[in-house]
Amino acid sequence: MWERFTGAARAVVRDAVTHADCAGSRTIGEPELLLALLDRRDTPAAAVLDGLGAPRTALAADLAADRRRGGVSAADAAALAGLGIDVDAVVARVEDAHGVGALAGGPVDGGRRSGRRAWTRHRFSPDARAALERALRIAAGRGERHLGDEHLLLALTVRSGPAGSVLAGHGVTHDAVVRVLGERTVGRAS
Repeated sequence: MWERFTGAARAVVRDAVTHADCAGSRTIGEPELLLALLDRRDTPAAAVLDGLGAPRTALAADLAADRRRGGVSAADAAALAGLGIDVDAVVARVEDAHGVGALAGGPVDGGRRSGRRAWTRHRFSPDARAALERALRIAAGRGERHLGDEHLLLALTVRSGPAGSVLAGHGVTHDAVVRVLGERTVGRAS
């Protein structure tokens, strides 16, 4: 599968490792893939995000807020609030007892790094693996022989996982991404 990745898609995967390191995690998940996509400039996915007016800083802040809440999305927090559960109050109590970011997970190995390559220290979460597989199916379904960062973005918008929920909250839905990609294709053909 890796040989079908474009340079931009490979960079997303490599940068996702860096984002996992920064979060103190050995696991690369959908949020790390999205953060790496947000870092891109001058790629098809970056053009789509720009075309949709996606606020990169706000998207990253929303991902950080979800991580701080232990993976509870803003939508889930709102739904729980409707049941009388204040997620922010729960997070505050946990952090009072165990430290800031306790629900987000702390650094692995006390923050120490081994001398091994980054690839051997990390693993992809089941959701991230599924997103990569979805991206491959999306590319094949579109009749494209390569897997680009635009396919990764499409794959993250297909389901309401942590990345998909944050994207949808800012209007970056599967249908919107498909529409902008179609407009870009028509613009290049003219």
